[in-house]
Amino acid sequence: MFHCPFFYIQFSAKISICICYFCTNIFNMDDKKAAVLLLEDGTIFQGLAIGMAGTTTGEIAFNTGMTGYQEVFTDPSYFGQILIMTTAHIGNYGVHKDEVESDGMKISGMVIKKFSDDYSRPSGTKSLQEYMMDNKKVGISDIDTRSLVRHIRSKGAMNAIISSEILDVEVLKSKLSKVPSMSGLELSSKVATKEAYEMKPENPHYKVSLIDFGVKRSIVSCLVDRGCHVKVFPLNSTIEDLNSFSPNGYMLSNGPGDPSVMNSSIRLVAEIINQNKPVFGICLGHQILGLSQGLSTEKMFNGHRGINHPIMNAKTGKGEITSQNHGFVISRESAEANKSINITHYHLNDNTVAGIEIDNRPIFSVQYHPEASSGPHDSRYLFDQFVDNMKNHR
Repeated sequence: MFHCPFFYIQFSAKISICICYFCTNIFNMDDKKAAVLLLEDGTIFQGLAIGMAGTTTGEIAFNTGMTGYQEVFTDPSYFGQILIMTTAHIGNYGVHKDEVESDGMKISGMVIKKFSDDYSRPSGTKSLQEYMMDNKKVGISDIDTRSLVRHIRSKGAMNAIISSEILDVEVLKSKLSKVPSMSGLELSSKVATKEAYEMKPENPHYKVSLIDFGVKRSIVSCLVDRGCHVKVFPLNSTIEDLNSFSPNGYMLSNGPGDPSVMNSSIRLVAEIINQNKPVFGICLGHQILGLSQGLSTEKMFNGHRGINHPIMNAKTGKGEITSQNHGFVISRESAEANKSINITHYHLNDNTVAGIEIDNRPIFSVQYHPEASSGPHDSRYLFDQFVDNMKNHR
């Protein structure tokens, strides 16, 4: 039996309620099912089940952001990944209908330290547990996430499996062995729109054809807020489809998976660039733009995921704190060898390429997320730069 030393102390009615609520949550932990997290290298973590009971697989990754978990979970770029949140408490402010980046949770699974079944924010619409159940997502809590992240940092990216229905490690190892590596995996078609759609302000000034590789809603919003009429196209669109909208510029969106296997998209972007109109690429769109110009991409030992990553703008000499989510990057060697490519931004932690432009042309891209939802707004000037390019080109 658990005995709370404060249970019989009542300073006020309000504090008494809070104490009883705390004790209730302690007791409710006994009702949770056991769960297992197994890594590809055989490392095992045991914890408690959250979300839907079941089994899920994917590449395990960690996010260093302190806030904005709902925006992170609904980011299509996380499709196919089991995500560790390094913040100790997740779920404490619930979920809100407006804090989404897509039509639902895109992560394959969730790994956290402490999970809150209830939430305190008055404007919240439901708990994170309810949201996970609605989206049929499996997760694990009450494990040492600090130890887990340190392990991944030293061993590198790898696949993992979470289960609250199968606790036999040998069975889980067998299932995990069949999960494909993220390298060579095309995932954009799993999350991108199948039909074109439009969003626009009341009095638009520019038209943008956006190729959806797994676009976040806030990217479209950042363009609409700047007077752009945006038409979002499926990734299998043709150059004729894009040009039928008579755009002033083209946006290449973020998305999941390995860009090097997206040959049709690489050819399409090459056709777009040959028109010499303004182009802006973000994350996967940045990588595909680079590939279309003969650059190469490489899988990172550990990706960049969080809302606190430092970037240097090589043109202005100013630093930016940015939101990031990627496991692939443009090869610095290939970018430096191409005389028509200028490296405009680089990551201050590891010197990886974070932004490029095509010399003397209104075409640029960045590896990180200037829309930063969630995250700081240091880099939103890049949307203004894109709009200026369309204005000057027109």
